Amino acid sequence: MTGACLLVKASVWDEVGGLDEKFAVAFNDVDFCLRVRDAGYRVAWTPYARLTHYESKSRGGDEKDPAKAARFASEQQRLYAIHGKEKILDDPYYNPSLTRDREDFSESDDLRKLKEGSLTVRWRE
Repeated sequence: MTGACLLVKASVWDEVGGLDEKFAVAFNDVDFCLRVRDAGYRVAWTPYARLTHYESKSRGGDEKDPAKAARFASEQQRLYAIHGKEKILDDPYYNPSLTRDREDFSESDDLRKLKEGSLTVRWRE
Protein backbone atom coordinates (compact mmCIF):
# COMPACT_ATOMS: atom_id res chain seq x y z
CA MET A 1 0.00 0.00 0.00
CA THR A 2 1.05 3.56 -0.47
CA GLY A 3 -0.14 6.65 1.31
CA ALA A 4 -0.14 8.38 -2.08
CA CYS A 5 -3.61 6.90 -2.63
CA LEU A 6 -5.70 5.42 0.16
CA LEU A 7 -9.44 4.88 0.34
CA VAL A 8 -10.67 4.37 3.89
CA LYS A 9 -13.92 4.87 5.77
CA ALA A 10 -13.86 7.96 7.97
CA SER A 11 -14.97 5.85 10.94
CA VAL A 12 -11.95 3.53 10.52
CA TRP A 13 -9.62 6.52 10.06
CA ASP A 14 -10.95 8.03 13.30
CA GLU A 15 -10.83 4.73 15.18
CA VAL A 16 -7.14 4.11 14.48
CA GLY A 17 -6.13 7.77 14.68
CA GLY A 18 -5.24 8.50 11.06
CA LEU A 19 -1.66 8.91 9.91
CA ASP A 20 0.92 9.30 12.68
CA GLU A 21 2.57 12.69 12.11
CA LYS A 22 5.69 11.50 13.94
CA PHE A 23 6.45 9.64 10.71
CA ALA A 24 7.28 12.89 8.93
CA VAL A 25 7.80 11.40 5.46
CA ALA A 26 8.36 7.65 5.42
CA PHE A 27 6.32 4.75 6.78
CA ASN A 28 3.24 6.71 7.88
CA ASP A 29 1.23 4.66 5.37
CA VAL A 30 2.75 1.35 6.52
CA ASP A 31 2.11 2.19 10.17
CA PHE A 32 -1.46 3.23 9.37
CA CYS A 33 -2.24 0.02 7.45
CA LEU A 34 -0.75 -2.13 10.23
CA ARG A 35 -2.91 -0.34 12.81
CA VAL A 36 -5.97 -0.80 10.59
CA ARG A 37 -5.20 -4.53 10.32
CA ASP A 38 -4.55 -4.78 14.06
CA ALA A 39 -7.97 -3.20 14.65
CA GLY A 40 -9.52 -6.14 12.80
CA TYR A 41 -10.08 -4.62 9.38
CA ARG A 42 -8.79 -5.92 6.07
CA VAL A 43 -6.31 -3.91 4.06
CA ALA A 44 -6.94 -4.60 0.40
CA TRP A 45 -5.30 -3.72 -2.89
CA THR A 46 -7.08 -3.78 -6.21
CA PRO A 47 -5.51 -4.45 -9.60
CA TYR A 48 -8.33 -2.47 -11.24
CA ALA A 49 -7.15 0.98 -10.13
CA ARG A 50 -4.39 2.49 -12.26
CA LEU A 51 -2.42 5.39 -10.87
CA THR A 52 1.01 6.79 -11.55
CA HIS A 53 2.97 7.84 -8.48
CA TYR A 54 6.30 9.54 -9.01
CA GLU A 55 7.99 8.59 -5.74
CA SER A 56 9.76 11.54 -4.08
CA LYS A 57 9.22 13.74 -7.15
CA SER A 58 8.12 16.80 -5.16
CA ARG A 59 10.41 16.43 -2.15
CA GLY A 60 13.44 14.83 -3.79
CA GLY A 61 15.13 11.54 -2.99
CA ASP A 62 16.63 10.58 0.35
CA GLU A 63 19.66 8.63 -0.79
CA LYS A 64 22.05 11.53 -1.51
CA ASP A 65 21.11 13.86 1.36
CA PRO A 66 22.63 12.74 4.70
CA ALA A 67 19.90 14.49 6.74
CA LYS A 68 17.12 12.84 4.73
CA ALA A 69 18.85 9.46 4.93
CA ALA A 70 19.17 9.84 8.72
CA ARG A 71 15.47 10.77 9.01
CA PHE A 72 14.51 7.74 6.90
CA ALA A 73 16.62 5.43 9.09
CA SER A 74 15.14 6.95 12.25
CA GLU A 75 11.57 6.51 10.98
CA GLN A 76 12.35 2.93 9.95
CA GLN A 77 13.66 2.14 13.44
CA ARG A 78 10.56 3.76 14.96
CA LEU A 79 8.34 1.55 12.80
CA TYR A 80 10.27 -1.54 13.94
CA ALA A 81 10.00 -0.43 17.59
CA ILE A 82 6.23 0.04 17.36
CA HIS A 83 5.27 -3.00 15.28
CA GLY A 84 8.26 -5.34 15.61
CA LYS A 85 10.87 -5.86 12.93
CA GLU A 86 9.78 -9.46 12.39
CA LYS A 87 6.19 -8.38 11.67
CA ILE A 88 7.44 -5.91 9.08
CA LEU A 89 9.89 -8.27 7.39
CA ASP A 90 7.55 -11.28 7.49
CA ASP A 91 4.78 -9.63 5.49
CA PRO A 92 2.37 -12.49 4.66
CA TYR A 93 1.34 -10.72 1.45
CA TYR A 94 4.83 -10.16 0.04
CA ASN A 95 5.59 -12.53 -2.80
CA PRO A 96 8.28 -14.98 -1.57
CA SER A 97 9.66 -15.19 -5.11
CA LEU A 98 10.82 -11.57 -4.83
CA THR A 99 13.96 -10.43 -3.04
CA ARG A 100 13.92 -8.70 0.33
CA ASP A 101 17.53 -7.57 -0.10
CA ARG A 102 16.79 -4.77 -2.57
CA GLU A 103 13.89 -2.42 -3.22
CA ASP A 104 13.59 -3.24 -6.93
CA PHE A 105 11.28 -6.27 -6.52
CA SER A 106 13.70 -8.43 -8.47
CA GLU A 107 13.55 -12.21 -8.18
CA SER A 108 14.87 -13.82 -5.01
CA ASP A 109 17.96 -16.01 -4.95
CA ASP A 110 15.72 -18.99 -4.18
CA LEU A 111 13.63 -18.38 -7.30
CA ARG A 112 16.77 -17.96 -9.41
CA LYS A 113 18.20 -21.22 -8.01
CA LEU A 114 14.89 -23.00 -8.61
CA LYS A 115 14.90 -21.87 -12.24
CA GLU A 116 18.51 -23.04 -12.60
CA GLY A 117 17.73 -26.35 -10.92
CA SER A 118 20.20 -25.74 -8.10
CA LEU A 119 17.82 -25.04 -5.21
CA THR A 120 18.49 -27.21 -2.17
CA VAL A 121 15.62 -27.63 0.25
CA ARG A 122 16.23 -28.61 3.85
CA TRP A 123 13.58 -30.80 5.37
CA ARG A 124 12.47 -30.00 8.92
CA GLU A 125 10.98 -32.61 11.20
